[in-house]
Amino acid sequence: MKDNLKGKITAQGTDITILSVGGDDDYISLTDIAKYKNHEEPNYVIANWFRSRNTIEYLGIWEKLNNPNFKPIEFEGFLNNAGSNAFTLSPMKWINSTNAIGVLVYDTSFIYSISS
Repeated sequence: MKDNLKGKITAQGTDITILSVGGDDDYISLTDIAKYKNHEEPNYVIANWFRSRNTIEYLGIWEKLNNPNFKPIEFEGFLNNAGSNAFTLSPMKWINSTNAIGVLVYDTSFIYSISS
């Protein structure tokens, strides 16, 4: 991760990594942000975030605007189920099912694009 490290920002006492991946694409570490809520288990925070309908809507809009290979039919399936008690969605399932490029797994951390 150090090769792509662009910098760090600090928010409410938590260091958040900014990475440059693939040239002009900058990403922010979701894992670092989640550590603010739960330092020992940030993946639980991310999993809960991915259950939210608002999150799925936001990610889908970003992908539609920035990713010509995004799969909108798969996105609609997730959106229709998001927010229900039984709905679960991991970042990897989101990436693999929709061909998403805005969320990546990088060196055991989840990162989100801040480029457009």
